[in-house]
Amino acid sequence: MARVVVDVMLKPEILDPQGQAVQRALPRLGFESIADVRQGKRFELEVAGPVDDAALARIHEMAETFLANTVIEDFVVKVEESK
Repeated sequence: MARVVVDVMLKPEILDPQGQAVQRALPRLGFESIADVRQGKRFELEVAGPVDDAALARIHEMAETFLANTVIEDFVVKVEESK
């Protein structure tokens, strides 16, 4: 089995209130040098069978139609090596 990861992040021009809340809390916890925080989602998909071009195209389609709101989010699909 192979693992495919889909990372979903808000587009840079979209306000990220959760990331801003984390950024404001960090100095109070002793972490002073963080200039910005963006919060996102990570989906790890275990794929039965080979991860060929057709499988990656289907996963890309799944990410575009279900995992990400492409109006406000970008996503990246990557294959992770087996451990």
